[in-house]
Amino acid sequence: MGEFFAALSVSQQEELKKNIHVRSFKKNEVFYGEGDMPDTLYCLLQGKVKISKQGASGRQQIMRVANAVEYFGYRAALAGEPFVTEAAAFEPSIVAMMPLRLIKKYMEENAKVGLFFVRRLAMALGQADARTVNLTQKHMNGRLAESLIFLRDNYGLEEDGCTLSLYLSREDLANLSNMTTSNAIRTLSTFAKERIVAIDGKKIKLINIPALEEINRIG
Repeated sequence: MGEFFAALSVSQQEELKKNIHVRSFKKNEVFYGEGDMPDTLYCLLQGKVKISKQGASGRQQIMRVANAVEYFGYRAALAGEPFVTEAAAFEPSIVAMMPLRLIKKYMEENAKVGLFFVRRLAMALGQADARTVNLTQKHMNGRLAESLIFLRDNYGLEEDGCTLSLYLSREDLANLSNMTTSNAIRTLSTFAKERIVAIDGKKIKLINIPALEEINRIG
């Protein structure tokens, strides 16, 4: 939270500290749902949060995964509209919750605060555009490869240097890759047979990263 707090004046920092509420969330516990009106700025201190949207078919599409330390829940508030996504804990998480009425006031009083959120919205928009193109134009192999590389780049590997640090159910992996669960399972099994990955329950090891990157590149 350092960069955000550094943008605040001393009086704003003191006021916000008095209004921050830190809370623990269980795995799959929902922070907000589609259609809810925003009133809170969330800062993820520990854990991971999935931001998803329900498609016309009724299947959830994971738009992105928030990692510590990351802010979320403010786009709808700045647009003056209800949430168009749902946020839920991917794993047990600790979150700092701040009243959006104060954040909006600080943005009006302090240009540095406004620029802080403008930069993050701009970065998120660029990432969303790239993901949308990848997940709509690539074949299934390319989609899954892109998602596995995305998880590696954003959430890292365990100490062995090859196991993804984020353990996903097959349904979550499918939702992240814009695929049905059955197609995700079938494609992941193909990768395992070709010794591109190794599977141990929800753990996925990337054992041939050059091959995975080539699949991602050709789509």
